[in-house]
Amino acid sequence: MSDREVIVPLRALAAPRDTLARPMRDLRISVMDRCNFRCPYCMPRETYHERLSFDEIVRLARLFVRLGVRKLRLTGGEPLLRANLPDLIGDLTDIPGVDDVALTTNGVLLGRYATELKAAGLQRITVSLDSVDAEVFARMSGGFAGVEEVLDGIEHARRAELRPIKINAVIQRGVNDHTVLDLVERFRGTGVIVRFIEYMDVGNRNHWRSDLVVPSKELAARIGARWPLEPREPEYRGEVARRYAFTDGQGEVGFISSVSQPFCGDCTRARLSSDGVLYTCLFATHGTSLRDALRGGASDDQLLELIRGVWLGRSDRYSEQRASLRRAAGDERKVEMFYIGG
Repeated sequence: MSDREVIVPLRALAAPRDTLARPMRDLRISVMDRCNFRCPYCMPRETYHERLSFDEIVRLARLFVRLGVRKLRLTGGEPLLRANLPDLIGDLTDIPGVDDVALTTNGVLLGRYATELKAAGLQRITVSLDSVDAEVFARMSGGFAGVEEVLDGIEHARRAELRPIKINAVIQRGVNDHTVLDLVERFRGTGVIVRFIEYMDVGNRNHWRSDLVVPSKELAARIGARWPLEPREPEYRGEVARRYAFTDGQGEVGFISSVSQPFCGDCTRARLSSDGVLYTCLFATHGTSLRDALRGGASDDQLLELIRGVWLGRSDRYSEQRASLRRAAGDERKVEMFYIGG
């Protein structure tokens, strides 16, 4: 170090807790509001927003880390549609204090980018795959790709040694619930972890009805009748999936039960949309623009106080209050899932 170089430590900050004493530990960053699928529980509309630059994303991520965030997840839309995404991953993994950078994708472009993503520092990946039945998959993805493309992408991710690889499957009664065992069988014993997500009323366009929800307990019973299961302890507080291991040692499955068994009390997730709006819940009806402050010349300290203030005022627990909030919603519209990621 030369005589002129001085290291200035970042100002220590108390990590904020919301009105329910929940810390902020996870930041989900949507890098792309477009998608090459048209899944019925998401269904992007054909309007898009001005996106944050990579420099802006990295600057905000650094500030969130100063407020307690330790895990970053890149989402969309489909994040692999964003040009030069490995460059962003490399910058995010270099931020001091970040323990984990992950990516959620529909897998169609994964075969092309898996090796590059790994080289950039990505460790693990989640692939959205609702069925391995070709006809059911085509119906649920809007017919924009074939299931074999996704399976090929998963295989490339495995060869690139991205791990763990997790599969997220949204299950709807009468749509794809009859293909659940096939999905488990396809990945059992491969090291790939399948997780089943209860169909949720995210956004405004997926025509959600409670009778289309297949409770996790029902799915676990079906799977356990074929391959016996035993529960696993959570790896950390706030883990959204309840994990079960196959008793024969052939891996595990997980269940995300935000409808039948809400976990709002442990939610530590903030969400940043592709155009820089901060949301404090997947089911939010409004957010706070950080892009306006960024491009208006706000200092880091001013941005920190803005983010901190939003989190301190957070009281969201939609899944625990679903029935009453749906009755009271009126014309108030929730943010669409493709806009802030799942």
